[in-house]
Parts: sequence; structure tokens; C-alpha cells
Amino acid sequence: MIDEIRFYRASEKPYGAFSNLYRRPIEFEGEVFATSEHAYQAGKARKPEVRKWLLAAPSPALLAMAAHGLYYWDIAPGWSKTKFDRMREVLRAKFTQHSDLQDLLLSTGEARLVESATVDNEVNRLWGEVNGSGRNMLGILLMEIREDLRLESAGYLEAAE
Repeated sequence: MIDEIRFYRASEKPYGAFSNLYRRPIEFEGEVFATSEHAYQAGKARKPEVRKWLLAAPSPALLAMAAHGLYYWDIAPGWSKTKFDRMREVLRAKFTQHSDLQDLLLSTGEARLVESATVDNEVNRLWGEVNGSGRNMLGILLMEIREDLRLESAGYLEAAE
């Protein structure tokens, strides 16, 4: 039994699919996004023209980089309070819309999921860990979704609409 699964790069097999940069479209809030990163970051911009600019980035990694560099006046009010709920809902969409990704997530059993970044910065220490240090919010949210999916498949929870 595996105690911990570390992932980071979207191209790594098999767990790169846990990265938000993994290229798999999802429908979220009535719109189709190229990746879960796109769906997440679409909620960050205060102005429609900034949102459009972000979503036009040529890759999910450049989208993330651009979004992390926004000035505070370009960020939606209350983002710091709503971003984790948004990420949870984006992940739920990703793992309920793609049965192969859901199966992969459920196959991790009780393992601790950790986004294991290599570059030490505030964003990487918030969403993952760098050298074993960080809040690992992406991993925590993935484990929450995994548990919800397990309970739903067992009939304990009503599927979220």
C-alpha cells in the first residue's frame, strides 16, 4: 500500500493528470475550458478584458504565470476567500466529467496526495509542497474530492448537481 503519491508535471505518468495544467477540457459554469487551470483562473479576473487576456495564454503554464502576476486591482474582490471553494468545484467537475480520471483518483486509495513543486515560492508552498514544506491545498482538495466520490459511489452521498 502506497502511503504518499507525489505529482507535479502534467506530463508525468500516471499521476500528472492531477495537475491543473493537465490538458483535459472541462465544462464549468456553462463554459468549456481547456484545462482545470483555465476554469480556476477564469474566476480570478475582475474585468472581462483581463479574463479574456488570461484565457488566451498559449499554454496552461503561461496562464498560471500570468494570473499569479496580476495586480491586486485586477483581481476579483474576495478572491482570497473564495479561491479554495472555486478550486474544489473545478476539481469536482474535472473528476466527475472524465471517468478515467475519476478511476485514477479513486485508485490512490488512502494515499496522501502531494503536489511536489521544485521552485520555492509562495504559490508553490500554498498549493503544494517544496522540499517537504507547504500547505498542499491542491493535494488536500483532491483527497476531499476522492473521499466524496468514494462515498457517492457507495450511495452515502447524493451526487452534487
